[in-house]
Amino acid sequence: MKENFFIMDHPLIKHKISLLRDKRTGTNEFRALVNEISMLMGYEALRDLPTENVEIETPLEKCMTPMIAGKKLAVVPILRAGLGMTNGILALAPTAKVGHIGIYRDEETHEPHEYFCKLPDPIEERIVLVTDPMLATGGSAVTAINFIKEHGGNHIKFMCLLAAPEGLGKLSAAHPDIQIYVGQLDRELNEDAYICPGLGDAGDRIFGTK
Repeated sequence: MKENFFIMDHPLIKHKISLLRDKRTGTNEFRALVNEISMLMGYEALRDLPTENVEIETPLEKCMTPMIAGKKLAVVPILRAGLGMTNGILALAPTAKVGHIGIYRDEETHEPHEYFCKLPDPIEERIVLVTDPMLATGGSAVTAINFIKEHGGNHIKFMCLLAAPEGLGKLSAAHPDIQIYVGQLDRELNEDAYICPGLGDAGDRIFGTK
């Protein structure tokens, strides 16, 4: 079976993720880096957006030229950390609609639980890009995509900055029909289900909380 995930190999993405990992990187710089990496990754993830030829008039003449077709894009961050990736995508596709899925992870069992789901309508007519900086156990991503499919979404992509092999394997197996874009694949999960070497808690570092 063909792999449905893509590990980024661009040197700019690698460099910026290295800066993210550094514990000395403060909140403002961390937030800016997440935005920049999301934009770089989004350029790759959105390369298959459908287009249609429309007529425009240049200063010289009329011509047919391609523009994005259909209902375009829906960006759906997994709250709260996924919000940090949204502006990078919107810089590329400012007309995209934004939904939200709220999922928290039980600290003892590490199992995901939904507490909020609001998706753009009609979701079934859109390419849906789900964002979450960290793909650790894969539970939250699998659950979020289950919700989107239950609401009719059928063209789904998932984008994360870092992934553990365990989470990537789980998501790829659970949803082989989606495209998964990963900034870097890390070594493993530790006993607390954190990605190692990782970058810590992405939500806390984006929003300056602990």
